[in-house]
Amino acid sequence: MKKTLLIIIAAFTLSTQAQETLFGVKAGLNLASIGGDDAGDAKTRSSFHIGGLVEIPVSEKFSVQPELLYSSQGAKGSEELLGEGVIVESKIKSDYINIPIMAKYYLIQGLSIEAGPQFGFLVSAKAEFELKGPGVLETASMDVKDLFNTFDLGVGLGTSYTLDMGVFFGARYNLGLSNINKDSGDTKNQNNVFQISAGYTF
Repeated sequence: MKKTLLIIIAAFTLSTQAQETLFGVKAGLNLASIGGDDAGDAKTRSSFHIGGLVEIPVSEKFSVQPELLYSSQGAKGSEELLGEGVIVESKIKSDYINIPIMAKYYLIQGLSIEAGPQFGFLVSAKAEFELKGPGVLETASMDVKDLFNTFDLGVGLGTSYTLDMGVFFGARYNLGLSNINKDSGDTKNQNNVFQISAGYTF
């Protein structure tokens, strides 16, 4: 009887330890773009994200992972002024505090797929312009935060792989669902960001 009780206690202890809450940090590359109306000429802007996470196990294969990330997003583009020989290069730099809440399912040990909503809060937004041409080189920058909605809603889909030492690598696509434009009439645009991350859990 005592042996049976000890085995049960040991098994429960090991199970609890195996499913303990993990904390972590992550950072990586953003490939950001803006989709929607009149966004055909928008190109991908390379930027970054950085932040922390908590992984909360629900079962052996399923966990919930809320994150708090600083994410630099936006898009870029270029246009040639007809007859002028001048190219106008533009960038929208929009920085967000993002809170994704991902549901993770482990296919095998270390390898998981994930999906969940992302709630974004705009911190800053700037438009930068550069004119290039024969004898012409001009730059300009302006604050455009007032043109964008403060709140952004999206959904994330991705995968990650965690090594035994706690180091992990991940890829995720964040699809924007809400209109980022404020008072834009019928024009609707969304943030779309592909992320490649590396991090560490402890």
